[in-house]
Amino acid sequence: MQGAKLEGKIALVTGASRGLGRHIAAALAAAGAQVAVNYANSIQDAEETVRMITAAGGTAAAFRANVTNEAEVAELVSRVERHFGSHIDILVNNATGPQPMVSIEESTWQTYMDQLEFFVKAPLLLTQAVLPGMKLAGAGSIINIGSEVVQIGNANFSSYVTAKSSMVGMTRSWASELGPHGIRVNLIAPGWIPVERHAGANTDGYRAGVPLGRVGEPADIAAAVVFMASPESAFITGQCLSVNGGNTFGI
Repeated sequence: MQGAKLEGKIALVTGASRGLGRHIAAALAAAGAQVAVNYANSIQDAEETVRMITAAGGTAAAFRANVTNEAEVAELVSRVERHFGSHIDILVNNATGPQPMVSIEESTWQTYMDQLEFFVKAPLLLTQAVLPGMKLAGAGSIINIGSEVVQIGNANFSSYVTAKSSMVGMTRSWASELGPHGIRVNLIAPGWIPVERHAGANTDGYRAGVPLGRVGEPADIAAAVVFMASPESAFITGQCLSVNGGNTFGI
């Protein structure tokens, strides 16, 4: 394990059955955390994430839940805490849904609501559910996965950009409110990180504009999450960390 800096900690990663969430879960486990792998649909994918973690010597278990549903979130957190025998120390709000490109004229309020469900409602429900344990312990780390689109303002993507922008304000407000309880709240804003759903995509155009000359890898984001979850970032809260090779600068 990577120094076991998170030994004894319990982490819940939403949307961890594949893609970026899978790599985040694996990195937290490699750092010593016991990891709850949340998934919404594919038990096979979730079990593969667990298998990868356990094969590397880590500890993990899969838990199905729709994180936009209040009752399912409450049951999810309860099941995770029962399974691992303690409260959740680390929450990573990573789950996402479809991300359609839609013009202003074609957008409806539901178009926006679909994104707000994942990036505002789900983090709120999950945070509310883990707070009792974190407050009792006087410690905790909540990490929201944002996006560089907040700064770029991609055209025909306003519903997604708006919802991800909301996460920034939410992160800062929660950090102010929860800091006195020893709970830290931060946001990681990835650049374009090609995962399974980007198979075959041409990255040349994007790469050309990145000062470090490459697209990001899941490991880049996972390492930043481990840092924000660890004692090494004990005096950092309310921050938005861009991890995109310099494609944007600060939020």
